[in-house]
Amino acid sequence: MNDKIDNLCIAPSYSILDAIKVLDETHERIVLVVEDGKLLGVLTDSDVRKWILKKRDMTDKVTAAMTKRPVCVTQESAHRAINLMERHGIDAIPVVDGNGKLLDLLFRYETPEKKKHAGALISAPVVIMAGGKGTRLLPYTQVLPKPLIPIGNSTILEQVIDSFREAGCSRFYISVHYKKNLIKAYFQDLHPQYEVSYLEEENFLGTAGSLYLVKDEIKESFFVSNCDILLDVDYGRIMKFHKENGNQVTLITSLKNYTIPYGVVNIGGDGRVENLSEKPEMRFLVNTGVYVLEPGVLELVPKEKFMHITDLIQVCLDKGEKVGVYPITEKAWEDMGEFSTMEEMLKARGIQE
Repeated sequence: MNDKIDNLCIAPSYSILDAIKVLDETHERIVLVVEDGKLLGVLTDSDVRKWILKKRDMTDKVTAAMTKRPVCVTQESAHRAINLMERHGIDAIPVVDGNGKLLDLLFRYETPEKKKHAGALISAPVVIMAGGKGTRLLPYTQVLPKPLIPIGNSTILEQVIDSFREAGCSRFYISVHYKKNLIKAYFQDLHPQYEVSYLEEENFLGTAGSLYLVKDEIKESFFVSNCDILLDVDYGRIMKFHKENGNQVTLITSLKNYTIPYGVVNIGGDGRVENLSEKPEMRFLVNTGVYVLEPGVLELVPKEKFMHITDLIQVCLDKGEKVGVYPITEKAWEDMGEFSTMEEMLKARGIQE
């Protein structure tokens, strides 16, 4: 096996949280649970998602959440790997011998006719919220609107659009207000190979208010995204998940880990110390700012009134509508609206020393 495969192998003593860190570090969607060279099972991003949705303990052993009988091939049947991956909707398949010893791992994206993490292409429309002032990126946004700030050879907004285009999306609605003429002029000169329409806000309408402007345009399930959010996900799978679960709204959420940098003192009702926790870790599912909505939700958006999308989601919950979540790992989410994230992205692309 090569180093790449070795980096994906973990011991059965690993916790699920440890396994997630390997998924993040390798930027793959599978880790292999191996003991004495024998494949015991695999943990995929799908397995992690199911575990999170069941509200299980992330410190449990990886063996509790892994797929114990994964789809495998032998060296003799490796020619069937692509067909098996297609049939089972998976991106990688282990190669084992007759005794279950791990020999290799075949990826779907390593074949010339397949893209990385290629799923079924979708044609869902995408609404991108690009009307804000970008206060987190001041003073840059005093000159350029946040969507046009460059990250390498393209703008923030183009990178978001391109991530959806890889999934097959070609119809984009861009909500604009702050420095909107600059955004419109940029795309006019760009001559993009996709359809762009503008939702022009006379006043700031929040992250949901402008959706009123598409209620007569969009008649199918659609995505809503902030203009500065980049996800390393398969949008086709997200849409499939949304529909299979019958959700009116699906929030794409990220598992976020926080380490308290101090020793935490826990006390009882009488003020006595019960125990001490040294730099404990806390985990939350946080909102990434990307959603899937059904067109019926648009009827809940008031005309020309300020509304955050979180308020719209609360209205759905109050009405008893089904709102679900699609969890992803922490490093599958980049918030380009933060200076620190922008700097990391620039360094990763070799743009800064």
